[in-house]
Amino acid sequence: MTASLRLSLSSLRAHGRRFAGTFLAVFLGVAFLAGTLVMGDTLRASFDSLFAGASSGTDAVVRSADAITAPGESQGVRQPVGTALADRVERVPGVAAAEPDIQGAGQLVGSDGEPIGGQGPPTRAGNWIADPDLNPYRLAEGRAPHASGEVVVNRGTAERGGLRIGDTTTLRTPDPVRVTIVGLATFGGEDGMAQITYTGMTRSDAERYLTAGPGRAASILVRAEPGVTQAELVGRLTPGLPKGVEAITGEESARENTEMISSQFLTLFTTFLLVFSGVALLVATFSIHNTFAIVVAQRTRENALLRALGASRRQVTTATLVEAGAVAVTASAVGLAGGVGIAAGLQALFPAIGFPFPDGDLVVKALSLVLPLAVGVVVCLGSALMPAVRAGRTAPLAALRETAVDGSGASRSRAVTGAVLAALALAVTLTGVLLEPSLWLAGGGAVLALAAFVVLGPVVSGTAVRVLGSPLPRLRGVTGSLARRNALRSPRRTAATAGALMIGVAVVSLFTVFGASLKATMDQTVSRSFAGDVAVSAPSFGAGGSGLSPRLAAAVQRLPEVDTAVGLGRGVAEVDGSGRALTVTDPAALARTFDLGEVRGSLTGLGTDGLALTAQEAGRLGLTTGDTARLTFTDGDRETFTVRAVYDRSELAGDYVITRGAWAPHRTQDSDTLVAVTFADGVGEDEGRAAVEKATAPYGNPEVQTRAEYAESSAAGIDMMLTLVYALLALAVLIALLGIANTLTLAVHERTRELGLLRAVGQTRAQLRAMVRWESVLVAAFGTAGGLGLGAFLGWVLVTASDGASDSDFVFALPPGRLALVALVGLAAGALAGRRPARRAARLDVLRAVATE
Repeated sequence: MTASLRLSLSSLRAHGRRFAGTFLAVFLGVAFLAGTLVMGDTLRASFDSLFAGASSGTDAVVRSADAITAPGESQGVRQPVGTALADRVERVPGVAAAEPDIQGAGQLVGSDGEPIGGQGPPTRAGNWIADPDLNPYRLAEGRAPHASGEVVVNRGTAERGGLRIGDTTTLRTPDPVRVTIVGLATFGGEDGMAQITYTGMTRSDAERYLTAGPGRAASILVRAEPGVTQAELVGRLTPGLPKGVEAITGEESARENTEMISSQFLTLFTTFLLVFSGVALLVATFSIHNTFAIVVAQRTRENALLRALGASRRQVTTATLVEAGAVAVTASAVGLAGGVGIAAGLQALFPAIGFPFPDGDLVVKALSLVLPLAVGVVVCLGSALMPAVRAGRTAPLAALRETAVDGSGASRSRAVTGAVLAALALAVTLTGVLLEPSLWLAGGGAVLALAAFVVLGPVVSGTAVRVLGSPLPRLRGVTGSLARRNALRSPRRTAATAGALMIGVAVVSLFTVFGASLKATMDQTVSRSFAGDVAVSAPSFGAGGSGLSPRLAAAVQRLPEVDTAVGLGRGVAEVDGSGRALTVTDPAALARTFDLGEVRGSLTGLGTDGLALTAQEAGRLGLTTGDTARLTFTDGDRETFTVRAVYDRSELAGDYVITRGAWAPHRTQDSDTLVAVTFADGVGEDEGRAAVEKATAPYGNPEVQTRAEYAESSAAGIDMMLTLVYALLALAVLIALLGIANTLTLAVHERTRELGLLRAVGQTRAQLRAMVRWESVLVAAFGTAGGLGLGAFLGWVLVTASDGASDSDFVFALPPGRLALVALVGLAAGALAGRRPARRAARLDVLRAVATE
C-alpha cells in the first residue's frame, strides 16, 4: 500500500495538469450541492428566527379546530371565529390581552398603476392590532391607522411599489378601496416576510372589506400575564371555548407558520436545486470516467513496466484509485468552500432582486458539509473504478508495444446488452404510457432508456460521426477529413466524451418539450372550453393576488355590447368527507360561455340546494342526477345537495358547481377568479373590448384579454420556469464542456508525435487548430443529436404518462425553433471547448513533437 501511495503521489506531481478537468468537474458539482444545502439550512433557520421573533408576544392563538383542504393545496381553509369571543377570552384568569386577528386577501396598486406582488407569495391585508406584543408587525415610520381609509403597509411593499407615507392608492380586496398610507412597518426586524405583501387597516375597515360580515375574525391572539406559561394559558382557555374552537400555544402557531413556509416554498425550492445538482454530478461522472480511461490508456506501457517489475494487479489498481481519491478529496474540500461562498453570494444577491434573504450568519450544519464531500468522493472514485480495474489488468508484455492510444471500440456483448436494455426500456415505457398509465412505470422506462443510450453510445458512435461529419471533407478538405478520422479513432472515448453533453442537452430538451406541451395544452383547453369573446382576469399565481370583485360580472352584463358575462368564483367544502374546490357561478350563463361537453340533467335549476359535477367525480362517488350529496362548509354547516346536472369537461369550470345563492351563507371574502364575456350579435372585437375595459376601470383596471391572449397569459409562468431551468442547466453544460476540453487536451498529448509529423509535412498552425476544433464540434454534434433525441422521447413519455394518469387532456408538442436553438448552442459549445486544446496543439514545437516517444 505504501508503494502504491508513493507511486500515485509521484504521478500526480508529474502529471497534475491531466486531472485539471476532473478537479473542476468535481469542484463545480460539489459546490452547487453544498451551496444548495447551506442556503436551505440558512433560510429555514432565518424563518424560524423570524417567526419566533415576530410572534414572541403571542402566548396563545384561539381558532377554529377544523380546516378543509382541497386537493393540490397545502394549507386548509378554517372557519372564522366571532370577534366577541375576544371579550370572553380576556376575562379568563391569566389573560393580559386578547385581540381579534382579521385576515384576508388585499393587493395594493403601486404608483405606476400596476398591482404589487401576486406572483406566488400571498398578498395579505388585515386589521392593525394596537397591542404591540400581539402584533407581529412593528411600526417603523409614521403612525397606526385611526380613520377609515388609512393603512399601514410593510416597508418592502412600499419600496417595490414606489409608495411613501401620505400617498393615496388603491387596495383590491377584491373590491377597489381608496386608501392613504399613514405608516410603514417591519416584520421580525425585516422589511417584509419574503415577498409577502401586508396592508394593515382599521378593524372596522377589515370587517367591512375582508369578511362576509362584521363580527368575524380568523383567530384571537392572546397574551398571558407575567408568570403564566403558554401551556398553562392554553389549559385555562380550553374549557370555556365554544364547540369546534381550539386554543394552541404561540410556539405551536409559529412552528406551524414555519412548516407552512417550509412545505410550500423551501422544500420545493431546495428539492428543485438538488435535482439540478444531481444532473450536474451525473454529467461530471461521464467527464471523470473519460479522463481516467484516457490516462490509463496512455500509461499502458508504464503500468506494464510496473507489472514486469513485480507490481501486483491490486497495487496498480490501488495506485490509480489513490490518484482518483486524492483528486476527489481535494476538489470536494475546495467545492465545500465554494458552496459556502455560493450561499453567501445568494444571501447578498436575493435582496437585490426583490427577495429579502433574512439577515444573519450562514447556518452550516454538519450534514451540509459531510453529504457533498461524501458525494464528491463517491462520484469520483466510482467513475474511476473501471479504468483502475482495467489498469490492473495490464499485461507485462504490453511494455513492448509502441503505442498507448486507446483504440477500444464496441464489443459484441456491449451491443447485445444495449439492445436488451433498449427493448426493456421500450416495453416498460409503453406499458406505463399506453397500457397502464403510471408516472412511476414511465419514469422507470426513462431511466432504462438513458442507460441504453449510454451503453449503445460506442456501438453507434462510429456510424453517427461518419454521417454527421460527411460534409467536412467537402467544406474543409483534408483538415475536415483528418478531424473526422480522429473522432472515429476510439468509439468508446468519443461516446463517453459526448455522453456528458448528451445528458445536459437531453434534460434541456425534456423541459423544452414539456414546457411547449403545457402551453399547447393550455391553448387547447381555452380554445375548446372557453366560448366567450374576451376574458377579464387579475393575473397571479400561487397564493398571490386578490381576485376580481363579484360585482364586476353584473356591471359588464349591463353593457349593451355584451350578451353574457359570467364570473367564476371559488369556494371549498367537504363532499362526503373529502375536501373539494367548488366553482361558484351562474350555471346557466356558464353553459352559454363555456363548453362543458355533454350535460346530463339541467344547469338552469340548481337553486340553493342543487349541485352540478363532472362525470368523473360522479363516477368516483357513485352519483347520478337525482341523487344527493352531503356538503360540509368551513363554517361547520352540513347541507344536503341534490345532483341536478352531470357534465363531461372540467377544464375551466372545475369539478363541482354551485350557485352564488347556495354559497352566500358560507362565504368569507368573496371574489371571482375570471369573468368570461360574450359580445352581442354584430359587436366587433375592438368595440366590445373597449366597452368592457371602460366598465372594468372602476374595479381596479383588471386585464381584458382575447381568448388567445388569455391562453398565453395563463401559460406565462411556463416561460419563467424554463428560463430558470436553462440557467441552472448551464452548470451541467459547463461541466460537459470541461469534459470535452479535457479529453481533447489529453488526446493532443497522446498524439504529440503524430501532430509533429503533420506539421513537418506542411500542415499549417491554422489547419492544425481547425482540425482539433472540428473534432470537438463533431463530438459535440454527436452528443447534441443524442441528447435531442433522448430529450424529445422523454418529453413524450412525461406528457403522455401525465395525460393517462390525470383527467386533463395533455397535448404533446415539439417546438422546432427552440430545439434548433438548443442544437446550435450544443455545436457552439463544442467549438468553444476545442479552442484551448487547438491552441495548445498549434504551439507544439515540431522537432520535439516528432522526437516524442
